[in-house]
Amino acid sequence: MNEIIFIVKESPEGGLEAKALGHSIFTEADTIEELKQNIREAIHCHFEKDTPMIVQLHHTKEEVFKA
Repeated sequence: MNEIIFIVKESPEGGLEAKALGHSIFTEADTIEELKQNIREAIHCHFEKDTPMIVQLHHTKEEVFKA
């Protein structure tokens, strides 16, 4: 595997959450730099070999409003 994609969103409790697409990897942090480090650690724990070389972060923002 060469690449892995994470969906990043703001946590309701504050900070950020990241969930990998197609893999059971989830992590959270207070800052984006801390989140990146947590993602690196989670990837290395999840994959014994063939660790992805590229990580894509897709930031989402949930918004609710009245029509």
